[in-house]
Formats: sequence, C-alpha cells, structure tokens
Amino acid sequence: MAEFKFINGNEAVAYGVKLARAGVVAAYPITPQTKIVEKLSELIADRELEAEFVKVESEHSAMAACLGAASVGARAFTASSSQGLAYMFEMLSYTAGSRFPVVMAIVNRAMAPPWNIWCDHQDSISCRDTGWIQYYVESAQEALDTVVQAFRVSEHPEVMTPAMVCLDAFVLSHTEEPVAIPSQDAVDAFLPPYNPPYRMDVENPMTFSAGAFPDSYMEFKYGQHLAFQVVPRVMREVEDDWERKVGRSYGGPLEAYRCEDAEVALVTVGTATGTARLVVDSLRESGRKAGLIKLRLFRPFPVEELRETARSLKAIGVLDRNLSFGFEGAVFSEVKAALYGLPARPLAAGFVAGLGGRDINVEQVEQMYDRLESASRTGLMEREVEFIGLKGVAV
Repeated sequence: MAEFKFINGNEAVAYGVKLARAGVVAAYPITPQTKIVEKLSELIADRELEAEFVKVESEHSAMAACLGAASVGARAFTASSSQGLAYMFEMLSYTAGSRFPVVMAIVNRAMAPPWNIWCDHQDSISCRDTGWIQYYVESAQEALDTVVQAFRVSEHPEVMTPAMVCLDAFVLSHTEEPVAIPSQDAVDAFLPPYNPPYRMDVENPMTFSAGAFPDSYMEFKYGQHLAFQVVPRVMREVEDDWERKVGRSYGGPLEAYRCEDAEVALVTVGTATGTARLVVDSLRESGRKAGLIKLRLFRPFPVEELRETARSLKAIGVLDRNLSFGFEGAVFSEVKAALYGLPARPLAAGFVAGLGGRDINVEQVEQMYDRLESASRTGLMEREVEFIGLKGVAV
C-alpha cells in the first residue's frame, strides 16, 4: 500500500532516492536544491536508508565522489543547481564517458549574473551535450516516480548512462502537494540491486577511463551514441512496468494532451505544463482545436514520438524557459530539427518566457495559442521567435 505525504518536490526526490536504495549520496548545498540532501541526511541518520553520506567541499567533488562510488558498484546520487552545476561541468563528461549510471537531481535555477535564485532551464540545457539523459518533471509525484525509474533506465545493460532529473525551482521544489509514496516492497520488485558488469575489484584489476588515441576515441563516442538511441524504448518499457507495479504512467518520452484532432499545439517543459493544460481545456470548451505536448525527455530527444504527434498539426509552438543567445530557445531548435523532412510539417513558432523565475500566466499562454491559430488560418507565421512578458529593453 502506498503512503500519502504532503511534501514538496525536493522531499519527493529524497524519498525516491530512499526507495531506490542508493548506496552513496554525495552532498554539497546550493539553493534551491539543499533540502534534497538535507532530507537524505535525515533518512540516513535515522537508518531509514542504509547509505554512505559523503559531505564534500564542492560540486566538482560531489560528482567525483559519485563517479568513484559507481566504479566500485554502488548506486550513487547527488543533486545540484545553476552555478554549482556549472562548477561540476568537467565531471559530467567524465562520468558519462565512463558509462557510470549516476542519477542526479537538478533543481533548475537561472544562471548568474545578474544573481538570481529563481527558475529557468538554462543550467541543465547548457549540459545537453555532456552525455547525460535529461528528464523534466511537472509535479512532485512525477519527480519521485522519475527518480526511481531513472536508476533502472540508466542501469539497463544497453544504456549504462547517467541521468539528470530536472525540476523547477520553488514552483515545484518548495511547493507542497499530496504525494503517494510506494511501498518499499513494490519498488524492490521494480528495481533490482545495482549489479554492473564491470567494477573496480582488487582481485580482478581493470582500467577505467583510460586515454584513447585518434584511432579509437571515435568508437567510444559512437558507443555512447548507440546507448542514447535505445533510451526511448527502454524508458517506455520501464514506465510500463512501473504502471503495472505502482499504477502510474506519464506517457513515456512525451505526453500528448488532447492532440487527437488538434490543429495547433504547444510544446512545454516542466511546471508551465500545468498552466498550459488549463488553457487547452478552456479553449476546447469554446470549440477551439488546441492541444498540448508535454516534453518529459529532452536528451535523447524523442524525434519519432514528436513526429507522430505533430504529423497532422497546422501549427506548433514551443515554450522555452531558456535562451540560446542570438538565436532562439534550445527546445525550439530541437523541435524544428525533429520535424524537418515531414511531408507537410506544421508552421513553427518559438516563445521564450519565464526567464529568471518570471511567472508564466494563463494570459500569456493564451497569447501563444492565439499566435498559432492565426498562423494556421493564414498559412504564415509572422514572427518565428517571440519573447513573451518582456517589460522593456534589457541593459
């Protein structure tokens, strides 16, 4: 039987780590993720989680500790955010290239300067090519469930790749909601103990993370590429098993909401999805054929799933809470690339909003749908990229 608790997103992540029976937790504080490792320290101190809690001197060291733990066969976890994630950057590629299935929670926070502790996705999006799987979640419940599932996907023998579970700062990390916490028996039946095919062993010495000359380096990277290609399939299989054992599913790499007969749809990431879902319901009540595509998996990008969902749309918009300076939002770039080559691909527009924690409200989302519907009628997208809620010229 599941136990219900009224907790925030950070605590939900901690309970997910506990249920996954992580063996090592590396901890360095940074707002707004600190509560994750604080809660885990309590669970470990109370012997509710049998794990080593490693207090390190920096985020770089936190990932180094996780890498070391994974290399000897321990299930490892850490959490970070913003400048801390940037400080960790070197070790991200090291962990991914070594094929260690570490799971890390990222509480998405804007990058400084100017100094800001509120939400946007610039921190994790900046790490998209480091070789980490990236999940984005909408609710505390989804955060808990995704952490557990992420361990199983990452530890799959065809994958063996680390993963980030990303949740929006404050809107999700510090906001409380009812969360169903599965029984330990249910999770144990779902997630077996971590048993890597290779590990450091004094009785059977082997080399990890060796140097590679030009005659072999490319093949290592190709191996990572092949692992990423199977992630969407493995993710669907894992989620199907989670639904059988726990009773919840989130649609796989992306969730299509009211898209069956939709003419326009908006792609969202994270907590803005909830606002967009309300707008879609309201538009549907007035007879407007609007849909919503919630992107859960950003790396690898779910190309085939998006193509299938968007095939019959007249216009598609992308709500980005990040910015590739001088160009457009990163998710918008990915969506356009994924749809390229469709016989009748929809008109596309990118909307940049919510940077630095600015609210994304119903009126702004309605404005996005108005733009998409206008384009679907005229066959012309007036502006491909638009900043929503901008107050004036930045200095």
